[in-house]
This record gives sequence, C-alpha cells and structure tokens, in this order.
Amino acid sequence: TGGHHPVREGEVFNTRYQALRKLGCGAFATVWLCQDTRRKKHVAMKVLKSREGFAETAQDEVALLRCVSSMKKKDRAGENIVCLLDDFRMIGENGFHILLLRVLQFWALGPSLRCLMGNYVAQGLPLPFVKKSLQQVLAGLHFLHKRCRIIHADIKPENVLLYGHDKSLQRLLPDMFDCGQRTDLRLKRPGNRLEESDLMSIEVKIADLGSACWTYKPFSKEIQTQPYRALEVLLGLDYGTPADIWSTGCLAFEMATGECLFDPQPGKYFSRDDDHVARIIELLGRIPPQIAFSWNKSTKFFSRPGALLRISRLSPRSLHSILADRHNWTKHEVVPFTGFLLPALQYAPERRATAAQCLQHAWLSA
Repeated sequence: TGGHHPVREGEVFNTRYQALRKLGCGAFATVWLCQDTRRKKHVAMKVLKSREGFAETAQDEVALLRCVSSMKKKDRAGENIVCLLDDFRMIGENGFHILLLRVLQFWALGPSLRCLMGNYVAQGLPLPFVKKSLQQVLAGLHFLHKRCRIIHADIKPENVLLYGHDKSLQRLLPDMFDCGQRTDLRLKRPGNRLEESDLMSIEVKIADLGSACWTYKPFSKEIQTQPYRALEVLLGLDYGTPADIWSTGCLAFEMATGECLFDPQPGKYFSRDDDHVARIIELLGRIPPQIAFSWNKSTKFFSRPGALLRISRLSPRSLHSILADRHNWTKHEVVPFTGFLLPALQYAPERRATAAQCLQHAWLSA
C-alpha cells in the first residue's frame, strides 16, 4: 500500500492507453511508453505512487501543466515545453493512483540530453549544438517564468528531451527508447559520435514539471538536483525564477565541456552541502558578508564572514583557467563563453541574468 502500481506490458489504461515498456523509474513514479489506441500515437504515461499526499502533489503538477497548455496557445515559445495530453485516476492493487500522460510521438520525442551527452564525455558536445539547445531551453524558461509564472526547479540534462520534426531521431538514435539505465545511446556511428549536421537536426524540449511551483507559491524549500542547485537554495534563502538560471548555467558548462561544473562530495568531517559551498567559492570567489549572513542557514556553513566552518583549505580556480588549461579552449572561445556564463551564476538572485537577457547574449548567436 502506498507504493508503485505494478504496470504490466500489454495492460490497458482508461480503455485506450496500452503499456508497451518502462521508460524510467523515480522515487515518486514510473514512466511507461504506451500506445494511444485511439489516436495511433505513442505517449509517455507517468504513474504516481499511491502513497497518501501524492494525490495533492500530483494535482499541483496537473495545474502547472494545464497552465502551460493554456498559455501555449498564446505564445509559440510554449513549444519548448513537453505538455500534458491527458490525466486520470485509477484504483490499483496498492491504492489510489494518479496518471499523467504527455505526448510522445514515436518519431518526435526521444531520450534525454543526458543520454546523448554520454557519448561526448571527454570533450563535450559541439558548440553549435550547445548554443542551439540552450536557446530552446532559455526560450522555454522565459515562457515558464513570464507567461506562466512557473519555476521549473529541476533543470538538468535528464529533464531536457531530444526532439525531431521527422524520422531523423529514429535514424540517428536507434536505441532511442532504451536509455533507462545507460549513460549513452550506442550510436551507430564511427567513434559513437553523430556528424554535426545530424546533431543540428535535433531540437530539445524541457520536460518534467514534477518539482515545479508557482513563482508566488513555492511548494518546498528543498528543490533542484544537487550539482545544479542554486546557492540561495543551498543556503536556505527564499528562491525564485533565478534559481532556474543558475541550473542552466551549470547545464551550459556541462554540455560544452563534458564535465560537471559542481560535483560536490561528502568527506570525513564535512557534508556534501559543505563541499558544494566550498566549490562555488573556489570558482566564483568569496560570498559577500551582506549576502552570506542574510541567509537562514548561514551559521550552518560559516564561522565568520568569508570563513567556512568545516573546510579551511580552498583551492581557488577560475572558469578561464579550467576551460583553457583542462579543456584546451582558445582565448577566443573562452572569453565569450565565460561572458555568457558568469551573469547566470551571480550570487545575488536579483542581479542574475534573466532568461531573456541570456537569450540576447552575443555568444549564443555567434
């Protein structure tokens, strides 16, 4: 009771959605590839656990998705978000479940950006594709932030899905629905890489509003997956749409280099959060006292302005040196990219670039 519904292949839901195979499993839900027998299309069906309280959470997600679908009719930028197709409730053997369905046309939506990035770990994705993808992610975020007043709250490679207008994805990514437990797509290409022209035929959409909230009504203090977590969230400050921009900055660096911008790890005498704050300071500099000590958890991390409680030795490094020395970028590549990235990683959320401002940056269109 309270657990996952044991979906079986071939099982039909709501008299029309036939389960074909599992696409993924998370802490709160499983996701299944289904055939919509009426429309003759493939859809992704998210089946939430039946545990008490999940129904309310699911209703919040439904309300957010319905808002996106409604606003999408007024603004084409909504095309950058995976939308809700249908939702319904069912009684299973483990209790009361809510099911959410999003359109997943077989030739259209493929696996996540994470799956594609698994083939480019050593050097990152080609920059033209990085820029194109970021333009679509940022356009989607601008739509969510301004049109819908929604904070996505979990921007990361797993929540950005690959998209094609025709059969190109099936041709390029033969294992497109089989990425679940793997980090790559086993591409049928020499060296397991796509030609840049093929990559440029792929577009992306933001998926999964399961952690999202309204800008005027946050649902939780704890949001975002750790490596992409904004500093204000890490330290317990009230957050807003700038938290998504911080995550997008982390995403941009990872796409371009194949390396996580922040990958904090716990130590013998310090927590993963301690290490995360330390790594941020090493890269972006000292957190000004007026910011650090205005936050709810400041005493959890700092003994005095600028001094961490449990980590005393820091190894400062700059974005410039990481890109130039570790990834062999030229000065002509480094300067515009850091110019794009640093405004997205401003400590003070009110000074951080907005999605619209990021979209206007020269690096994206160069």
